[in-house]
Amino acid sequence: MDSPLILLVLLALGIGLGVLLAGAGYLMEVRHLARLLRERDPESNERIAAGTMPGMTELAAAINGELDRGADAHVRDMRHQQEFQRDLSALSHDIRTPLMGAKGYLQLAADETDPERRVHELDMAAARIDATTELLDQLFAYTKSTDPDLSLELQPVALKTLVEESLLDQYPAFAERGWEPSLDFEDEDVRVMADREALVRILQNLVVNALRHGAGAPTVAERASEDAIELVVSNPVECAQAIDAERLFERFYQVDATRRAAGSGLGLAVAANLARAMGAAISARVDGNVLAIVLAFPRGVPYKTVRPR
Repeated sequence: MDSPLILLVLLALGIGLGVLLAGAGYLMEVRHLARLLRERDPESNERIAAGTMPGMTELAAAINGELDRGADAHVRDMRHQQEFQRDLSALSHDIRTPLMGAKGYLQLAADETDPERRVHELDMAAARIDATTELLDQLFAYTKSTDPDLSLELQPVALKTLVEESLLDQYPAFAERGWEPSLDFEDEDVRVMADREALVRILQNLVVNALRHGAGAPTVAERASEDAIELVVSNPVECAQAIDAERLFERFYQVDATRRAAGSGLGLAVAANLARAMGAAISARVDGNVLAIVLAFPRGVPYKTVRPR
């Protein structure tokens, strides 16, 4: 056999052997990775070690990336589950408390012989039933505001008119406190693109929030820029330092962690959901002892039907 031919045969055998060894090496690395993945504790953040074969570093990095994303998703799911359990506990507390109070007053009224005291106790029971009814109404409104099938009709709405109506609806409550709300509109005829019913709900919730948690009469101001029309509802508050402005629009959030304050913690969450569904922005800020909630409507929004999601 000629020497060149022998060399070619030997070269082919060498290449074949090299390929075979490389294939065996890759197979061992893949089996090693598979075993690590099978035996890996799902709760562990252990990383997959890369092998020495070319390309295995990239493969291990890709696997670790997927494991990290899975771990992050697991953490998010656990956090959401904890939030749900906390919210469910808060809702149960908020419903049970006024109902137990109503039951107590009804029992007192049943045993009361003094007509005036009986009337008082029945009135107190009715007030607590009303509080429960309001909570359920807010819960329904929140559920509706998150409904993916909810349709909103955007059309020009006279902003000042709706603000005045929302304030007048709460006139007895303002009068009881001796508060006189003030309006400060740069353009009294300003119109914004909004769903009228949704905007009414937002304004009602903002006014009620100012009444329940404010320490003084609110000011409702309208300001305009090239990009947006802003409605700012501001009023002095007590314990302003305890307010987490970034969490105000979370469902069931209350500044008082003991949940002794009036309200469900749903009103601002409903307002935020409806505002965003209409393409508006809502935010809050604390300046000194004043809480300001800003509702911003973008300019140039056409007539249309929109959905929250």
